[in-house]
Formats: sequence, C-alpha cells, structure tokens
Amino acid sequence: MISSLEVKSFLTQKITIKKKFSNQEIKLYQFFLRITEIYPENVVFLPPYIFFFIKPEYYFTAKRFLQSIRTKLLNKKVMIINSESTLLRLLFSLFPDTYIHDIILNTNRDETRIITIIFYFYEDRGIAVGRKGNYIKVINQMFDNFINLEKNDMPLKIKCEIANFSLPSLI
Repeated sequence: MISSLEVKSFLTQKITIKKKFSNQEIKLYQFFLRITEIYPENVVFLPPYIFFFIKPEYYFTAKRFLQSIRTKLLNKKVMIINSESTLLRLLFSLFPDTYIHDIILNTNRDETRIITIIFYFYEDRGIAVGRKGNYIKVINQMFDNFINLEKNDMPLKIKCEIANFSLPSLI
C-alpha cells in the first residue's frame, strides 16, 4: 500500500512536455496562432486528437475560438488544455467539464504506477473515457511519449472508474 505522503509527493511532482515538433504539429501551431493570436506552449497531435497547451492566463480567451477551430479542422478532435507544471493539475486539465471525485495511486505487480480517476456519475466517466475508450487511450499514449515526470522511476497508466459506494439499508 502506498502512503498518503507518497501519493502527495507523486501527484505534485513537476512535469515537462516535449518541445520537439513534427511538421504536422508546426503547421497546427501556426494555424492556432493565426486564428487566436495566442502562442500555444505546446502542440501534441495524436490522431484524431489535437491538444493545444495554453498558458493559464490565455485559456479562456483561446477557449472562445474552440468551435471555430473545430469547424476548420474537420474529423479532428481539438482540445485546448491549460499548460500546467504539476501532474495533479495536468490531470484536472486533461478532463475538463467533468467532476472528478478522487484520484487514487496504486502500483501493480509489473511495477507500473496506476492513477485511477474516480467519478460519481457515469456521464462524467463516459466523457473521460471517450467513445470506445479512445480518449483515455490517447491520454495514456501522451503520457508514454510526450509527458516526462520529474521522478520517472516507473511506467504510468491512467484509468477511469465510477465511485463504488453503497446506499444505506432502509430496513
């Protein structure tokens, strides 16, 4: 079992996102800048998802252009994400418009850290996982390939579950 101090230390560690752009990401960077006049901190393209990481002070300004960007990039799922410096804050940014009840950290037998994000409502879990589980797969792929943890001692996997609570008996 992992102590609460270890969990806090792990979730508050610093993260970095790779700054090496592919040609497609450079084009998307320029496209975003042209539409919003905001420089994205980073662009990650994992088909069909495009993640634009924005400084928090420009987030709401950039969010106003989201519908326009989505209509111009047909068949792409565009996400505007706050560029955060800690793992915990990034997790909340990657799952916008959902109510996250709890975050649990475990380690399995093959020495993989598993972050389980707990939701109260099936709708929120459905949004977080995505159709056919595509969104959570892309998030895990992003953590494998683009996001570096300060204490990178084990592989990381993110899961989404519904809260497991029982109702009190009426008898």
